[in-house]
Amino acid sequence: MSNRKPNKYGVVYLGIEEALNHPKYAEIFKEHFMQLVPPSDHKFAALHGALWSGGSFVYVPKNTSVEFPLQSYYRFNAPGAGQFEHTLIILEEGADLHFIEGCSAPRYNVANLHAGCVEIFVGKGAHIKYSTVESWSKNMYNLNTKRAIVAEGGKIEWVSGSFGSRVSMLYPMGILNGRGAGMEYTGVSLASSDQDLDTGAKVVILAPDCHAFLNSKSIAKNGGKNTFRSLVKVLKNANNSRVFMDCKSLICDSQSRTDTIPVFDIRAKNADVAHEASVGRISEEQINYLRARGLSEDVAKSLIVQGFAADITKELP
Repeated sequence: MSNRKPNKYGVVYLGIEEALNHPKYAEIFKEHFMQLVPPSDHKFAALHGALWSGGSFVYVPKNTSVEFPLQSYYRFNAPGAGQFEHTLIILEEGADLHFIEGCSAPRYNVANLHAGCVEIFVGKGAHIKYSTVESWSKNMYNLNTKRAIVAEGGKIEWVSGSFGSRVSMLYPMGILNGRGAGMEYTGVSLASSDQDLDTGAKVVILAPDCHAFLNSKSIAKNGGKNTFRSLVKVLKNANNSRVFMDCKSLICDSQSRTDTIPVFDIRAKNADVAHEASVGRISEEQINYLRARGLSEDVAKSLIVQGFAADITKELP
């Protein structure tokens, strides 16, 4: 598939500036651009709205399934600069897409800012899986905004891996706007020394019979700090909706810290909402068991951490 023009199925994958100036797609671009994340949303959205450049535009027409993932990769190559790419994805009724986003940056001696934006419009009965792996250097301030609106019977899957940056604040949101819409969030974060990773997810349910599942695992080591922050909002018309949240944290030493901050706003009289959370340290008993079988302490700890996050990391591209 070319990223310069639509293919025979009508799927469009363009650079964001190309879409803005395209004679055929400029109108649909303008109709959706910064509608889910308006500049008035918060100060970094306003900054993004003023300075945005680069990014991806994807349009998948009705009942079209893209058989292989589309991929965008963003590389930060300037010290003391800001990055403000914008991703806009529109899926018509019955469409299906897997989109993969990768982000990385070398380390500089000055701070860098990433304030990108992702807007996804999921049509009736459509499905998208949006996978992100962020491996920023420790001088990066990652303040990204991601939001999707899902029509009747549609579904958004967020898959997120946060493995870098000095500070991250990232909470992908799904707005379930039609009966039977769904959202899944699967996230893993690793905070080491000089890192403060504040991640999580948000779901707002506006219609009945919707469902959401949030699954998060975080690891803190060498004095790193992890925070899982979430919002579940079920409005009064969203009867018979179901939400389950599961967040687990692993602390690898006495200098590290992890916090869980869930917020629930349930206004429907008939909704099933559940939350489960656990925080623990690496067990000395497990380490001694593995060392007794010939493994070094470092290898033993590594295996325990890998096992802890295995069900989520296997979802990462």
